[in-house]
Amino acid sequence: MTRPITAGVDGTEESLAALAWAAREAVRRKLALRVVHAWRYQAHEAIEAADPEVQIGWAKEAVGEAARTVTERHPELEVSTDVIEGADAETLVAAADEAEMLVLGSRGHGRVMGFLLGSVGQQVIVEATRPVVLVRAGDEPAAEAAGREIVVGQQGEPEDSAEALRFAFETAAARGATVRAVRAWTLPPVFAYSPGSLKLLDEAGGLEPYEDRALAAALEPWRDRFPEVPVVAHVELGSAGQVLLSAAQTAQLMVVGRRAHRTAVGARIGSVAHGVLHHAGCPVAVVPPA
Repeated sequence: MTRPITAGVDGTEESLAALAWAAREAVRRKLALRVVHAWRYQAHEAIEAADPEVQIGWAKEAVGEAARTVTERHPELEVSTDVIEGADAETLVAAADEAEMLVLGSRGHGRVMGFLLGSVGQQVIVEATRPVVLVRAGDEPAAEAAGREIVVGQQGEPEDSAEALRFAFETAAARGATVRAVRAWTLPPVFAYSPGSLKLLDEAGGLEPYEDRALAAALEPWRDRFPEVPVVAHVELGSAGQVLLSAAQTAQLMVVGRRAHRTAVGARIGSVAHGVLHHAGCPVAVVPPA
C-alpha cells in the first residue's frame, strides 16, 4: 500500500513550515500529501461563533487555504485535506498510522508547540507507529542544499537502530545527500565488565575499535542496499545527546530512534530523543522500532 506523507496543521507558523517541508519531501519521494487538522467545538459568547457548523467551516477554509499555497508551489503534487473532529493526540496518532510519516511544527528550545502542547506531543511520538518529523518555523528549503548531511544516531546492536537507519538512508537517497551515522560511547565503570565483554574488547583491540566495528556492522546492510548514498561513520567519546547535537549543527535533518516507555505520570520518550527535539537546529525525525 502506498502511504501519503501527512502534515498536521493548526494555523501556527510552525505548522505551516512543517506543511512546506512535508510537501517538498512528498515531491521528492513521489508520494501524495495529506493535510490534517484536528477540530473540536469551542463554545463562544458570540452567537455566530457558537454554531459548530460555522466553526468547522472556518477550519476547513483555513486548511484549504494552507493546501492551496502548497499546490501553487508544487502543481504536480496530489494534495488532500481532512478536518477531523476529535482530540489532537488521538487524531494525529491515527493519521500517522496511515502515513509514510507525520510532519508537525515544533518550537524547539522549550515545549513543543501547536498540536504538540505538553503531554500531547509525547503521546503522539510515543504511540505513533510511523516516523514523526518535527519542523521549526524558520525552516527553509535552502537548508536542504547539497553538502548538508543527514545525521542519524546508532546505538546498541544493529537491530536496535535498524528503522532509524532505514529512514535516514531512504531520505538521503531521495535527496542525493550524505548520511553521517553517529555512535557515541562512554567509559563504563570497571565493575560493569563481564568476562565475556572483556574477551570481546580484547579481541577488538580496545573500546574505540570495538565501537567502530559495532557501527560498521550496523551500517553494512544499508550500505549494500543504498550503494549510491555516501556514508560517514562517526564514532565519538561522549554522551549521545551532546555528540548528536554537535554533529547536527550543519545537518539538514537529524534522525533518532525512539525508546518510548510509560511511567506513573504518563508517556515518556528516551532522554536522547527528548534532548535532540528541544535543541537541534534542524528538523528532527523520531522513528519508532519495527
